[in-house]
Amino acid sequence: MVSAQSSNLGKTYSLLMIKSFLIWTFTLAVCLLVVGFPLVVLMATVGCLLSIILQSVMPVSAVLLVAGGLIMFNVMAVVLAAGVLTLKGVHPSQVKWLSWLHGEADQMQTSVYAACPLTCEIKM
Repeated sequence: MVSAQSSNLGKTYSLLMIKSFLIWTFTLAVCLLVVGFPLVVLMATVGCLLSIILQSVMPVSAVLLVAGGLIMFNVMAVVLAAGVLTLKGVHPSQVKWLSWLHGEADQMQTSVYAACPLTCEIKM
């Protein structure tokens, strides 16, 4: 009986780790594309210059080599960062700025109209 319960807990923990890793991978990829757009533009510029330089040395596959290297660098950076965050035990629901990920709305401010002090009860 004890062995069955510990096995079930191990499966649950493994599934939780996989879920956390996949959520981190998705979140970091989206953040790289949206927030890191200037970084992507800089990498594309460096990649173009590098492929022009490599074209004189190895004319057949310089563009393919540089493009594949840049894509592999981005994928490995996202997977490595997601793995580190998962292994440290940081779950995406614990991060304050990821409230958009799990549907929690931040209450900014309530509207106060000119006639409200006369007609409304203000909660402070």
